[in-house]
Amino acid sequence: MPRTTYREALREAHREALQRDPRVFLMGEDVGRYGGSYAVSKGLLAEFGEARIRDTPLSELGFVGAGIGAALGGLRPIVEIMTVNFSLLALDPIVNTAALYRHMSGGQFGVPVVIRMATGAGRQLAAQHSHSLEPWYAHVPGLRVLAPATLEDARGMLWPALQAPDPVILFEHAQLYNLEGELADPPPAVDIRSAAVRREGRDLTLVTYGGSLPRALEAAGALAAEGIEAEVVDLRVLRPLDMATVLASVGRTRRVLVVEEAWRSGGLAGEVLARVAEEAFFELDAAPARVCGAEVPMPYAKHLEEAAMPMPARIVAAARALMGP
Repeated sequence: MPRTTYREALREAHREALQRDPRVFLMGEDVGRYGGSYAVSKGLLAEFGEARIRDTPLSELGFVGAGIGAALGGLRPIVEIMTVNFSLLALDPIVNTAALYRHMSGGQFGVPVVIRMATGAGRQLAAQHSHSLEPWYAHVPGLRVLAPATLEDARGMLWPALQAPDPVILFEHAQLYNLEGELADPPPAVDIRSAAVRREGRDLTLVTYGGSLPRALEAAGALAAEGIEAEVVDLRVLRPLDMATVLASVGRTRRVLVVEEAWRSGGLAGEVLARVAEEAFFELDAAPARVCGAEVPMPYAKHLEEAAMPMPARIVAAARALMGP
């Protein structure tokens, strides 16, 4: 199989969508001449022209609103926001318009827009460029929230997202853009409904998503060297949650640890654990646990940034504690 990167897989996903559907276009800051803040759209302007690769002013409120209007007008826009922190400037059109339009119109209209944004820490860009606000969006009815963490999902999630009748938020962890590996050609089909088991195991379940998936897999490898076989479940669809896959795994392993880069309070980790407790309490051999980001603005200094994130050593320690003495 040919080798590629997460960034290149995303670029090919855009190229395929632009070729398959003339209604699809990309808009955002620096997506055209510059090739995208993370080089995802590099070369697409020359290939598809300014009508379909549109550089926008530096105004998230303005261009996200324009994307929503284009979707209501029958187009299929992909709106790129440079980083999740900047998406807060566009919360009103996303939450109060896009997410609610089907409900407010009595089911007559949807907003088929895909909003992409980078998320997460690990690059020493300090607090205003490094937070993980995925749980905020996963809280909102009317949105579908995706977090591709593999080459296959980076390549395959965009097209089904564009077919959805309502808004889709697509989170790309910035540390994943350079992820390299093999990807089948043609790539496998990907659904945007279900979680995925990334590693099978018998002793405990590690549940995670996005940029924490590689760390959870690294921790699972370290645990295996100690004789502890961890099953790793990649949520990848943050709203609606696929709890059936999580509960099936917990039913096999009888222990669960959720790993999330976002803050602990009000996070998805707590939601997953609450649902496990509600639906599988008597399947558990140990109290469910979580490893989350420290509840601080993300530090700039590298050693402090790493201390604030759920790194493999913390995951391994929490997993050992779940296994008991």
